[in-house]
This record gives sequence, structure tokens and C-alpha cells, in this order.
Amino acid sequence: MDSLFLTYTPQALVFCASVALLAGIIKGMVGFGMPMVLISGLSTFLSPEIALAGLIFPTLASNGFQAFRHGATAALQSLMRFRRFLISGGIVMVVSAQFVRWVPENVLLVMIGAPVAVFVVLQLLGRPLRISKPTARGEVTVGAFAGAIGGVSGVWGPPTVSYLTAIGTEKTEQIRIQGVIYGLGAVALLLAHLGSGVLNVKTAPLSVFLVLPAMLGVWLGTKVSDRIDQKMFQRMTLVVLLIASLNLIRRALF
Repeated sequence: MDSLFLTYTPQALVFCASVALLAGIIKGMVGFGMPMVLISGLSTFLSPEIALAGLIFPTLASNGFQAFRHGATAALQSLMRFRRFLISGGIVMVVSAQFVRWVPENVLLVMIGAPVAVFVVLQLLGRPLRISKPTARGEVTVGAFAGAIGGVSGVWGPPTVSYLTAIGTEKTEQIRIQGVIYGLGAVALLLAHLGSGVLNVKTAPLSVFLVLPAMLGVWLGTKVSDRIDQKMFQRMTLVVLLIASLNLIRRALF
């Protein structure tokens, strides 16, 4: 870790820790959003590659906490409940990743961001899109869609959260299953970037350093989440989801 203090100024490290704390608070409150906040905040003064490396360990730790907060049995139950989503998404993600160079990134970002933004606005305007009776076919379809865009863009969170919100998933279970889904993705991300070289002896110390403020933020956000009811949780989820979708559209257009 000595190299960390030789590479970055104290002011830079304080800024990085502050970004991680904010990302953790949002993650703790609604169960997602950490990569979005970290990559946006860290990229303001770090290269995209270093910012990407920086989010790996905090993301892995926070998702592990959320997945297993109520024990391994509860995590396994959530895993089994959404197994079709996970299996179809995982298979399609592996396949679609092979086509990553064929589809323009800006087209993908609009394809993800625009439908999610419409979904959120309708929800907030009191015209919710609800799936009252989820079916196995519907779950497989949404999982495959999330996997398809995740494989070519690295973004699968918004459609996943949209689906969980549309079927009215209870607050505690929604946060837990997001931890399971994103935790599996975080493991894949770790392995992928160990292979790509993005995560290495020079970039890993920053990522390790950010775990503590990120987890402090998750703890604080979880305290807030535990005190709010289902209705408020869904509204907070929609607001964060809207910000995420608009950010995807912004990246596509600018």
C-alpha cells in the first residue's frame, strides 16, 4: 500500500474516498448504483482504466455483504427463485460478449437507457407498468435481454432493477437478489480484468483502499433502507434508476 501514497496526493485520496462513501450510501439504500457513481466520480481526474480498476474490490465486497446479510440460506433461496433469470442471462452474456466489437457503443447505451427512462417516468407519474403474474418464460426473456446487453456493454443493472421493480419484489429480497446477481457479475469482472491487465499491482492498491469508505457508506445506506417502507424504497429506487438511465443516454449522445 506504500505505493498508493507515492502515486496519489492526500487530496486525491480524500476525494476518491468521498466518492466511494457516496457510492456506498446509494448502494446501501437501494441495492445498486455503486459502479455508476464510482466510474463517474473517479473518471473526473483518473483515466478510465484506473477508475475501472478502482471499482472492482468495493463492488465485490458490497455485493457480497448484501447477498449474505441475512445468511447463506436466504441468499440461496433468492438464487433459486431467480435461477431462470440468472441462467438465461449468464448464457446469453457469454455469447453476446463475442460481438462486442460489432455494435457501436452509443447505440447500445441508447437501447438500454431510453426504455428504462420511459419505464421510470411512467412509474413516477403514477402509470406503473406491473407484472402481476411473473412467468418462467417472461423471466427467461428478461434475463436473456439483460445478459445480451451486459455482454456487449458491461451494463446489465438497469433492466434487472426494472424487472424486479415491475414484479413488486419486496424490499429486503430485492436488495439481496441484486447482491447475488451483481456479486456474480463482480466475480466475473475481477477475473476478466486480472486477465486483461486492468487490475494489476499498480492499480489494485487504490481499489483495496476504496473498500473501507465504500463499506462504511453501505452500512450507513443500509440503516436508511431499514427505516423506510416499501413505497419509499421503490420511489428511491426509481429516482436512482432514472439518473442511471439518463447518464447512459448522456454518454451515448456526448
